[in-house]
Amino acid sequence: MDDKVYSLLEKMFIEMEKMKSNMATKDDLSKMATKDDLSNMATKDDLSILSQKIVLLEEKMDRNHKALYDGYQLTYEKLSSLEEKVDRIEKKVEKHDVEIRVLSGSAR
Repeated sequence: MDDKVYSLLEKMFIEMEKMKSNMATKDDLSKMATKDDLSNMATKDDLSILSQKIVLLEEKMDRNHKALYDGYQLTYEKLSSLEEKVDRIEKKVEKHDVEIRVLSGSAR
């Protein structure tokens, strides 16, 4: 049992050493935040312009979505109308087939 505990502790120690070596040091952090990097950051004006553009884009997408939905609805209505017409024509054809069979049967 002691061997298992010792081996588990050893594995945990090795993993923690790996994590420690992968962590950023103070030098790495200081290199990340230089003055050049800070000057490239967005300002409040940039963010407000960006938010305005996002709002405009959302409005445009909303209009397009409504137009697409209207087009879909019109297509569905037209399809339903055509299905009804085809059903009526099919019933007429069946009726005519029956009449033809009756007439051709009486002619013999």
